[in-house]
Amino acid sequence: MAPTNRPQAGMPSQRQLRVGELVRKEVSDILSRGHLADPALEGVIVSVPEVRMTPDLRLASCLVMPLGGQNADKVVDALNRSSRFIRRELSRGWTMKYLPDVRFVLDTRFDDDDRITQLLNRDDVRRDTAHTDSDDDE
Repeated sequence: MAPTNRPQAGMPSQRQLRVGELVRKEVSDILSRGHLADPALEGVIVSVPEVRMTPDLRLASCLVMPLGGQNADKVVDALNRSSRFIRRELSRGWTMKYLPDVRFVLDTRFDDDDRITQLLNRDDVRRDTAHTDSDDDE
């Protein structure tokens, strides 16, 4: 039986990943040029570590984080207000059938990692995992 190229449930396809990376690079370039006329974005460096595309490639969710994390909610709101301008800038040289709508979401992955690490280091959780490990040895 020949292997299929279909992604597993919940996993992005290669096309979603490829288009997401193209959008990420372009959005990063647009933000680095500093042409956005929003006071909340003046002098703020914003990183775009990941862009997640919907399966139909019509919506790009850009995970963003301002350098230092200051005023993160205000920066995300300002980027969402500027999304039409950013989308128009994306359209220059874009060769896809549909141009995705762009929305911005605060990247909380590092905070989530820290929270999970703190939970795993709690005494009661350590005790439970140590108990489970000793059961496996028997």
